[in-house]
Amino acid sequence: MSKGEVVAESAVKFLRDLPASPGRLWEFLTDMDLLPEWYGEARIEEREGGAVSLMGGHIRGVVTAWHPAKFLGYTWNVYSAGETVSSWPVSYLEFHLEAREPGTRLLLLHRPIPEAMQKPTAMGWHTMLDILQAGLNGEFPKRADLMAGNAALYGVDMNKINKG
Repeated sequence: MSKGEVVAESAVKFLRDLPASPGRLWEFLTDMDLLPEWYGEARIEEREGGAVSLMGGHIRGVVTAWHPAKFLGYTWNVYSAGETVSSWPVSYLEFHLEAREPGTRLLLLHRPIPEAMQKPTAMGWHTMLDILQAGLNGEFPKRADLMAGNAALYGVDMNKINKG
């Protein structure tokens, strides 16, 4: 009989103070009319066990926690075009919302992240949170317009990402 072992996992974590109430931020995280502004073609079934499809089905998962204006969690699985089984490991995404004057503190936690994808994942979430923050202010910049600056910030070569 072999003993279990504790293994370390890497995660990407962001804390952002955002200019909106927890209820308004929740809408941006879950509302079918607002999701496309920052996730592209997207759908999240509004319940635990509900299906998640983001970025035109490139990301698929299952809602693991649905606590409006407080906590949203879902699995995150990356699919390449035509794949029915992902070649990437399943990861977990959590959004914790805490009311703070004058708005909401958002804690985003995504784990585990394979070593080769840590910088691109951090860059991607930084960009998505920039879009989310702008959206809360009534602006919707294009992802591509923000990606280059964030790629430089994280030391990510976009030519390698676009080919991979």
